Amino acid sequence: MSSLLRRWPLLALLLVPGVAPAADFVPPEVQFSLQHLKSEEKARAAQALGPLEELPRYQVQLEVDPKARKVTGHLRVELTVRKAPLEAVHLRVTPNAFNPQVALSEVKVNGQPVKLQHPEDSLYRAPLASPVAPGNPVVVELDLEARVPRAAPGSNSLLGSLGAAGGAGDYGAFAAMDDFMSLVGVVPLVPPLDASGNPWAGPTGVGDLALYEPSNVLANIIVPAGWKVFATGVAMGELPQKDGRVRFSFAAGAVRDFPVFASRGYQSATTTVNGVTVESYFAARDTVVGKRVLTYASDALTEFERHLGPLPFKSFRVVEAPLSGGAGGMEFPGLVTVGTALYRGVGDPNSALEGMPGMGQMQSLLQSMGGDTAPLAQLGKTLERTLEFTVAHEVAHQYFAGLVGSDPINAPVVDESLAQYAAVLYMEWKHGKAVAEQVRQESLVSAYHLFRLSGGKDAAADRPTSAFDDSMQYGALVYGKAPLLHHASRKLMGDEAFFKGLRSYVDTYRFKWSCTDCFTKELAKASPSKAAELERLRVRWWKEAHGDEDLGKANMGALLGAGVDGESLDPETLKLMEELLPGLMKEQE
Repeated sequence: MSSLLRRWPLLALLLVPGVAPAADFVPPEVQFSLQHLKSEEKARAAQALGPLEELPRYQVQLEVDPKARKVTGHLRVELTVRKAPLEAVHLRVTPNAFNPQVALSEVKVNGQPVKLQHPEDSLYRAPLASPVAPGNPVVVELDLEARVPRAAPGSNSLLGSLGAAGGAGDYGAFAAMDDFMSLVGVVPLVPPLDASGNPWAGPTGVGDLALYEPSNVLANIIVPAGWKVFATGVAMGELPQKDGRVRFSFAAGAVRDFPVFASRGYQSATTTVNGVTVESYFAARDTVVGKRVLTYASDALTEFERHLGPLPFKSFRVVEAPLSGGAGGMEFPGLVTVGTALYRGVGDPNSALEGMPGMGQMQSLLQSMGGDTAPLAQLGKTLERTLEFTVAHEVAHQYFAGLVGSDPINAPVVDESLAQYAAVLYMEWKHGKAVAEQVRQESLVSAYHLFRLSGGKDAAADRPTSAFDDSMQYGALVYGKAPLLHHASRKLMGDEAFFKGLRSYVDTYRFKWSCTDCFTKELAKASPSKAAELERLRVRWWKEAHGDEDLGKANMGALLGAGVDGESLDPETLKLMEELLPGLMKEQE
């Protein structure tokens, strides 16, 4: 205990003399982590998950050297075996799915050195000397050292943020720039196991990286002076070190991931929504947009708490990050990132067109349709809607799959479609049905149509990330077509039954794992007479290929809203743009 208190001095506050432990004593380090949860959410979490002190516990010690792009650290994982006897502990290190960037060493299980097995690029297996029976603990300790690659060129360009480009990779989740380090995946985490006892699949280069069992985390992260750390959880303070560096401490409870970021020169803005501290962090040059992001995030959280139930955490952070490969944002429990390119594009729409292959031709064409300023003004409005919609989408991920868990690798359609449609609902609740319909067309229907116009083929949306050809096909089918199942279900059922089923789904699977047809079943409970038709809709929209029939055949005029000035495009212009598009998309791959 003395060793623990030296490393975690704030734990001493929980161990003041004269306070007798309760009959249902919870270890102090768990109490520390559970400060992250709202008081009323602790009971709900325990009802869903069992005793919260039996959740996996992670104690994380990291030292970050931005100049060398290096991270070193120590990890202690404490597990309580719950179901079947445990023969090995698996650890997922997502950055290694793409390159060997994080090295693990000095691994011990229950105090005994073990040799790690390496069955996959991002998966490690620490064998146990003998199977451990349910109810008993297992402790894994290890050291780690990571070399962080430089961020991809153009990470701050709008091209990367809006999804027109990108091959397989992690979208900049593990990358460094001069003033920013994204360290997603640097902390090895224990993956969920399937019914056969095998770890869930890891990242494939398309879609999200991973999701884990709800866990408790304590973390100390040391960075040079002038740098700040952002992570999931309650920020427990900043402590200067003797060598001039600063230690940041975080405590997180019942979280499905633990991302870490560090930056220099960032500013912040803060507000409160129903007891949740909402924080926006951004580069100094993006202050005006960063403050608007705070407004969008707090507005979205307000609407989602009203319609979907409370966020379980006391804090929620939005961090500007230089994403790449087509990502506009990335989601984690209690924290999301939004791409720098969106901040810069909204702040200066003209810069959004700079450096994009073929954009000179497209810009000239647009100007011939609407004059010198019309395309830029239109682009500015579109980018602002895109920013607000992106923030709402990432906030919605706090519910799907942060709160209602689902497999992001084998069934990405479950959470992504609901986060996407929830963002449309937010636009409706805040701005009205007309704006929501415009966004539905722009962000969902047009994503599918653009894919078709560029030569892509319609296909099933409900499949593992590894089954998609590339990020563009994934985006068109999972973000574009699949969410429209929920729109069709709502039209079939009516608003009252649909929203009753949606809220029931969140309440039923809160802190638990969902499945591909779980939401449809909850909707059927709210509208029993429509159960068979709801299932037919799910199969049609997710399992089959009826996009052209259901959404209409793609054409450039519809994609551009019948012209920048609201007038129909002439046939010659339409033909020219349809010829330009496939070439533009190929140049951007």
